[in-house]
Amino acid sequence: MADAIALQISNLSKSFDKVVLQDLSLSIPAGQLYALLGPNGAGKTTTLRIVVGLLNADSGVVQIYGNDISKNPEAAKAITAWLPDDPMLYDKLTPVEYLAFISGLWNIAADEAAQEAEKLLRWLELWEVRDTRCEGFSRGMKQKVALAGALIHKPKLLILDEPLTGLDATMARTVKNALRAQVDAGATVIITTHILEVAERLADRIGIIAGGRLLAEGTPQELQHSGGASDATLEDAFIRLTTDLK
Repeated sequence: MADAIALQISNLSKSFDKVVLQDLSLSIPAGQLYALLGPNGAGKTTTLRIVVGLLNADSGVVQIYGNDISKNPEAAKAITAWLPDDPMLYDKLTPVEYLAFISGLWNIAADEAAQEAEKLLRWLELWEVRDTRCEGFSRGMKQKVALAGALIHKPKLLILDEPLTGLDATMARTVKNALRAQVDAGATVIITTHILEVAERLADRIGIIAGGRLLAEGTPQELQHSGGASDATLEDAFIRLTTDLK
């Protein structure tokens, strides 16, 4: 598995009223935390929605651990979890009830589901509110419950769109630690974020897209020095690349 490809995107294109993705190709090895960066309208969320099967591409191929999402969607989705920037919870359910419901959708045995739910809720510091309805939770607490729901079936590929938006520093640290722990355990995590410092500190590799095309890719250090300046920051590289496109 060390050299497996978790996500392979080949020549992906998508248009709505205008072109959103233009022959986007991307290869993400297994066992990495990969950050996808880009300005608003760059095509980040559209790309992820196609990857998880919520949108159909106009052309191109998406493979998740070798499973073509269009030809073998059940196998691809069975090992994937998707957490949008504003995850939907059933507010009248408690965290325990919500996780039991999600586990049922994945056909996880009740005993196994209960054990995994307790582990996740304790790990994400939600055990003390396990029997409290989600309707009264803060955004950060709801985000953590949704993250537990995404992890309940032990996905090999976890995809999150702006997972830290609106979280306070304490909540954000818990989520970041949880994502890093997933990678350390062998999973692959892909995030989008507007917070460059998060990508710089958390990601193993970063891809920068704009105009629906991949502009640059590499480790945070490689991207920082891609313009030739030894004291450049990731912000410098991001601004240079996305400004040059204009």
